[in-house]
Amino acid sequence: MRPSGLATPRELVNFLDQYVVGQETAKKVLSVAVFNHYNRVHANMRAMYYDEPPHLSGGNLSNNSKSGSGSNSPSPEPSHRMTNTIPMFEKSNVLVIGPTGSGKTLLAKTLANVLDVPFSVSDATSFTQVYVGDDVDTCVQRLLQAANWDPYKANMGIIYIDEVDKIARKSSGPESSRDVGGEGVQQALLRMMEGSIVNIPAKGPSMPAPTGARASRGQAMPAPVQWPDAYSVDTSNVLFILSGAFVGLENIIRQRTSKGSIGFTANLSNSERRPPSTSMPFFTPNSGSSDNAQATRDLLNDVEPADLVKFGFIPEFISRMPSITTLSPLSPMDLRRVLTEVKGSLVAQYTALFGYSGIEIRFTSPALDQICKRAAARGGGARGLRGIMETILLEPMYEAPGSWIKYVLIDEAAVSAQGIPRYWGSGKTEAAKFWSAWAEEEEDYVSTLS
Repeated sequence: MRPSGLATPRELVNFLDQYVVGQETAKKVLSVAVFNHYNRVHANMRAMYYDEPPHLSGGNLSNNSKSGSGSNSPSPEPSHRMTNTIPMFEKSNVLVIGPTGSGKTLLAKTLANVLDVPFSVSDATSFTQVYVGDDVDTCVQRLLQAANWDPYKANMGIIYIDEVDKIARKSSGPESSRDVGGEGVQQALLRMMEGSIVNIPAKGPSMPAPTGARASRGQAMPAPVQWPDAYSVDTSNVLFILSGAFVGLENIIRQRTSKGSIGFTANLSNSERRPPSTSMPFFTPNSGSSDNAQATRDLLNDVEPADLVKFGFIPEFISRMPSITTLSPLSPMDLRRVLTEVKGSLVAQYTALFGYSGIEIRFTSPALDQICKRAAARGGGARGLRGIMETILLEPMYEAPGSWIKYVLIDEAAVSAQGIPRYWGSGKTEAAKFWSAWAEEEEDYVSTLS
């Protein structure tokens, strides 16, 4: 029986669709993992705190009370026989593989928001084994801060660690013993991912002095509140979601899956057919051709734990993440939906931003298409959209606030740097010209599609 109030995986996916574009497989994997995880947490908590222990059951106590009498009462059951026990479920952490700007962090953050559980984001590049950098316990400390320093709430939170591919083992030679940011960090993360008690020193502000510091005659001063020196967080019920771009992983998968042969009729692998490229191997699908993006996506879908071990992870670390999912680069059509359709879209944000200054801004459909094409060519996924929008809107954001400008139209010429944004002042006549210009652009766009 699932706990009341916990959304089903289908309901979680429907909620994610409002904020994240595409990535259907990743949404299903994360929703199922989160649903099963909190069902497991509920069952374990019930078994630990709410179920009646077998040695204190009422039946055994009644049988023991009658054991000395001469009645033919049944003998008590052996103490080793346990009935109706709930098994302790083990958790399944998740590994998310995908290029930058594909929605890895947004997926995890949105799930934490809908579940209303503490959520912390950490960067694995700052984790080190000794001497410098942050200790791996920092991610638990951030989770405790997100839970308002409540250890019980933090025990059931979600820890998201990004750039986990950066802690892969760099080498296997003698110098690997000084790799403080590689295998050593993996070993340190093992105990937390599997479940352990992490002691976090209290670093919060001290308790303020009570109001009315001077006590009246005959009345004792209230005792100051003693804050704990450290908090103990149990990570057994904490869900870990790890993510990274894993640059070069597709080459390892291609070497494993390619079947080479010798002779004039030999089947060459994709890496042998394609000329060598000097660009980054994983970053190119965001800005390359659709064929390359599809080939990379298909390769990453076939990832296996052995590929991750060859990438530089120890087998014990990979075994703690049984759920592995991949995210694909966003196409120009997906970027268009990120601009206009999802909740908190960029167009809605900039429209509201100009609205605070009493200015109305509109984007034509050709302008939006041009923005998405530029973002796809630049790379970086959804993150590249904001940089392009900032460049295009620099002049309107500088000129319009506090001036005569009340209406701004961004057309295709303004996006392609062949023109400038169009401005109109206040008044009904200016507003009519503004809407007429926007409608004319839209009619021409619709006619070109038909």
